[in-house]
Amino acid sequence: MFICICNAITERQVREAVAGGAHTMSDLQAQLGVASCCGCCSDTASEYLPGGRQAAYPAVHDMVETIEAAANDTALPLGFTEVVARRA
Repeated sequence: MFICICNAITERQVREAVAGGAHTMSDLQAQLGVASCCGCCSDTASEYLPGGRQAAYPAVHDMVETIEAAANDTALPLGFTEVVARRA
């Protein structure tokens, strides 16, 4: 998802900048250029900063290994593929 349309900054880029140490909107502006044009994205971008609404949620691509591990867990009564096959 694009956070900043003017500068083509994605959610992934914002999350990576925050993970890399960006703690303020000024940090994001300096690293990525977020909200340096029209400013419409500043509220959305700030939600990814520490304490923001999106900061508590991991990105989907960060959860892939966890999902794959759970899908291949032999301790579960049904494997992930069996459940999918039964629903089809």
